[in-house]
Amino acid sequence: MALSLTSPAFAHHGEIPARHTCQGADASPALFWDNLPDGTRSLALIVDDPDAPDPAAPRMIWVHWVLYNLPPESRGLPEGIAASVLPAGTREGLNDWKRTGYGGPCPPIGRHRYFHKLYALDAVLPDLGRPTKLQLEKAMQGHILAQSELIGTYQKQSK
Repeated sequence: MALSLTSPAFAHHGEIPARHTCQGADASPALFWDNLPDGTRSLALIVDDPDAPDPAAPRMIWVHWVLYNLPPESRGLPEGIAASVLPAGTREGLNDWKRTGYGGPCPPIGRHRYFHKLYALDAVLPDLGRPTKLQLEKAMQGHILAQSELIGTYQKQSK
C-alpha cells in the first residue's frame, strides 16, 4: 500500500470548506496519513497553491504551510492545530506571508487548487530554523522514501 494523505474536511479534488479559508476561521483542516514506508524517521508537510494569483495566468506558487520533523508515530493533525500542540519535535517553516503556521486559501480571483503534500523521510532533519519551502525541499533531497498528495479547491464566495 502506498503512503496516503486524507482529510475528513474534503475529498481529493473536492472543495475546501470556508472554515479553512480567509472567509471563515482560517483553521487548518484535519489531516490523516497512513501506510508509512519502513524506515520512515520523520514526515514533512507542504501546502501550496500553484494557481496564484490567477488560475488563468498563474505567475507563482503561493506557500500556505510548511512543517517538518513530524514524528512517524503521529498519524495526523487535528483541525485548527496550534503551534503549541504540534506533535513533539515538529518544526515550522515560513509560508509566503513570511510567518509560521497555516494560512488558508484566500484566492484573489478564480478557483485555485491547494496541494497538501506529505513526505516520508528516512532522516530527522537538522534544525533549519524557519525554512522556506525551497530550503526545506533542498534539505529533503536524498531522504524522501515516499510522498502523497491531497488536492483541494477553493474559490472565494461573493458577499
